Amino acid sequence: MRVTIAGAGAVGRSIAVELLENGHEVLLIDIDPRAIKIDSVPRAEWLLADACEISSLDEAGLNGCQVVIAASGDDKVNLVVSLLAKTEYGVPRVVARINHPKNEWLFNESWGVDVAVSTPRLLSALVEEAVSVGDLVRLMTFRQGQANLVELTLAEDAPVVGQRAGSVPWPEDAALVAILREGRVLVPSADDPLEAGDELLFVANQEVEHELAHLLSSH
Repeated sequence: MRVTIAGAGAVGRSIAVELLENGHEVLLIDIDPRAIKIDSVPRAEWLLADACEISSLDEAGLNGCQVVIAASGDDKVNLVVSLLAKTEYGVPRVVARINHPKNEWLFNESWGVDVAVSTPRLLSALVEEAVSVGDLVRLMTFRQGQANLVELTLAEDAPVVGQRAGSVPWPEDAALVAILREGRVLVPSADDPLEAGDELLFVANQEVEHELAHLLSSH
């Protein structure tokens, strides 16, 4: 898979290293010459250019990219890159970094963003996830306002404990995608029993999160 990352700061370079280790092709773009640290990610391609300019994105070959990651420290840049990647080049998947929570509402499908990642929100969600049992925690938003990745750790007295995953009447727009149990990641099947302490991961429409929490939480 070919991935273009706009923003070659610490975040962009870290993402590039991970993707390269997983066998993907990576191009890093940045307008600041000080960010072009080729020795830090020698296996990546590098481009000194303004990712908000069509000519730069043409040079980057966005037509051949499967994923664009807008990872700069400037939300305005990330929005422009996302919009151009989606509307001008039809990139299948656009991931954008949100630097300031007050701008979160902008990072949606209208700006070409498929997945918006807010570091402050993610960190606060992980803190909640670490200390909360029986509470639904939103970890990430996909196509803002349509679907979220949410987590809930089952309390001992949760009503679904002991039931098979396939027998629980999940809300229509919620899908159980993984069960984390004793350090293992389980892909749930209909016959898997739910146990106290299980961390359940769902992709769910925001409108059914309350219904999902009511179903899973102890009353």
